[in-house]
Formats: sequence, C-alpha cells, structure tokens
Amino acid sequence: MSIIELLQKGGPVVWVLAGYSSIGLAIVLERYLLLLRQRRLPEALVQRLNRLLERTDAWDQVATLQGPEARVLQAIIEADRQGVSDLHHVAMRVCAQQRQHLDCGLPTLAILGSTAPLLGLLGTITGMIKAFMVIESAGGKVDAQALAGGIWEAMITTGVGLAVAIPLVILLHFLEGSVARRGWSMQRCAALLLERRSSGTPQQNEPPHPLQWESMTDGL
Repeated sequence: MSIIELLQKGGPVVWVLAGYSSIGLAIVLERYLLLLRQRRLPEALVQRLNRLLERTDAWDQVATLQGPEARVLQAIIEADRQGVSDLHHVAMRVCAQQRQHLDCGLPTLAILGSTAPLLGLLGTITGMIKAFMVIESAGGKVDAQALAGGIWEAMITTGVGLAVAIPLVILLHFLEGSVARRGWSMQRCAALLLERRSSGTPQQNEPPHPLQWESMTDGL
C-alpha cells in the first residue's frame, strides 16, 4: 500500500497524524541542530574555574566564549563586577534561563508523542462504529470479506498512530537526556566558579530587582 492509498483509506485522522509527524520531526531537527551548535568550555578553563573570580582578567577570559556554560560564567562575572553579593542566586537564575532556552519545544514534542496513539485509537473506534452501522442497516446480511475490509481499514489509524508516536517518544528522551547533561554541566561550572565565595540567604518574599547584568540574558 502506497502512502497516498494509506492517507485515503485512513481518512482525516491519518492526515492529522501526518501533520503530527511533520511537526515532531521539525522540532527534533531544530533542537538537535541547536544542541550541536552549543559549544562547551575549554577544559583548561574548567580546571581553573575555582580561582577565576580572583583574577583581574576574569572577564577577558570568558568574554568571547559561546555556549550556555559560557553565558552563565559571563553573567556571574559581570554581576561580580557590578558589586552583587549573592552570586549564587545569580547563577541559579541564569542557569534556569539557559535551561528554559534548551527545553523550548520539548513539551510540544511530548504532547505529540503521547496523543498520537490516542488519536489513532479514536480513528479506529469511529471506523468500527461506521462498519457496524453498515451491518445494522443491511440486517446482518453482510459479506464477510467486505466486513473484514472495512475493519482493517478502520485499524489503519491505530497503526499509523503508533508508528508516529514511537519514534517521537524515543527522540524526545534522547533530547531530554542531552538537555539534562548540559544543565548539569552549567551547574557544575557555576559551582566551581563560586566555591570560594560565600552566599547570602535570598529573601523569600522580596520581588527580584532588575540589574544591569541581567540584560545579557534577555531573549534567550
């Protein structure tokens, strides 16, 4: 059976599932290419992060670096230059911003992967209802071959739903694992940078005040 015949026999539900597949693959490719472009810190710099804030040329060493870990370090160092005392709070906030940027699109992919089998089952149920309505209208005198043909056509949507959902769920877990590893890497770099600095206790009910250094992460 060709793809055109599959779409014709499956009805509107298969067309919707085809849209699911196109959107899901577009998100996967976009997120995968984004993760490939996210550069990591040089290992030589990582090894001396615990003393970087003590150096007068700390900003010069990270100013030209790219990647989420680099943006976290840049924000912390800039906040330190601005006289911010609670650098741990700065690190947590910027790490959360970078993680949100990497997570973008993954919730949509999760929705597509989880609802595709249910949509396929819905198409099968509606197709079976139509088949049994034909049987009832014919008074039960229906050719077995024609009935079997109607049933397998109705079950096409379940097969297509599973065929769409399984790859999307596998790719989603792959992307979530990659994002989680970058999240741990950002936290590790921030911890290494701040391990020689004490942290004040943030106020629980005090609204955050915008600072000059926060403009570095706007739009991410």
